[in-house]
Amino acid sequence: MRICLLGKSLTNLVLANVLANKKLEVDIYYTSKLDLQKSDSPRTLAISNENYTYLKKNKKKLNLKSWPTQKINIYIEKKSSEKLYEFKNSNKNNFFLIKYNEIYNSFLKDLKKNKYINFIKSKKKSDLHLINKKYNLIINTETESNITKKFFSKKFEKNYFSSAYTLIISHKKIKNNIAMQIFTKHGPLAYLPLSNFQTSIVFSYSGKNKIDYNKIKKKVVKFSNKYEITKFGKIENFQLKFSSLRNYHYNNILSFGDLIHKVHPLAGQGFNMNIRDIKILSEIIDAKIYLGLEIDSSVASDFEKKTKHLNFIYGSGLDFIYNFFNLDNKLNNSISDPLFKLFRKNNILNNYATYFSDKGINI
Repeated sequence: MRICLLGKSLTNLVLANVLANKKLEVDIYYTSKLDLQKSDSPRTLAISNENYTYLKKNKKKLNLKSWPTQKINIYIEKKSSEKLYEFKNSNKNNFFLIKYNEIYNSFLKDLKKNKYINFIKSKKKSDLHLINKKYNLIINTETESNITKKFFSKKFEKNYFSSAYTLIISHKKIKNNIAMQIFTKHGPLAYLPLSNFQTSIVFSYSGKNKIDYNKIKKKVVKFSNKYEITKFGKIENFQLKFSSLRNYHYNNILSFGDLIHKVHPLAGQGFNMNIRDIKILSEIIDAKIYLGLEIDSSVASDFEKKTKHLNFIYGSGLDFIYNFFNLDNKLNNSISDPLFKLFRKNNILNNYATYFSDKGINI
């Protein structure tokens, strides 16, 4: 049985590794140059405890500089010195922080040596010719592919008219195991520990126009009282949208990864949702193999039935959180302050939040 993966995204690399472990032959088609990610990229992934365990189980050599966080503290700009709420996972780490380029390069190097994986650079402008090839399943993560434009153009989409700015700050040594999320009047600002000397910053700035980088640095310094910053790294930015694909599959073509759902980065759940999707797809394929059935369009159909409604609910929940704090800031935090005082009296919010951030929704 042969499977085609369209695109060289990190999600596809992780999926290819899972499929190769099942001894399935995988062709990965890509258009732009296949190379390692640059070491100076500031992009960082927050991987939940359960998903990190899954990655280690499926990749024999996951030798990454991952950094665990024990807690996530929430603040509002009006009372930035006073903790609004604290999320913690009893006897577990909340997240493992990993530099994107390190995990991407680790998977890419291993897959290049894997006998079940074949990287193919497409020489054609269109990828529609892949439909006629004898693949049991075609899995597509490319938003700009011809297959996407022809079969998967219908989606629910919301433009936040804002951009996420990412950078890494270097600082003097501290005990750095607590992540922070500050809801400022200009958007959520996250501090994500990478080591005792480095912290990743994600600032989701609300506004149609780009913000001057010096203003970003001033904002970072304003709320970073515990850090003695020695260096600001490279800054990258990307636009923010919430989207959900109307249909996940067409015959034996399955859309996957960020193509089927994009969410706001405030909770660090984008890649975690993709890993959960990989787990579900893997289970569906395992069931087919166990029963001696073909891997065909039914896999794509089963995946959509199992995940589409859950992904939409989860993504809508993250959208609600963004809208809640956005409104709260406009109302001078008159909603969050009394509401979280109530939540602090019991562990209901913490238990639900840590469960869903770790395991997602499972109905």
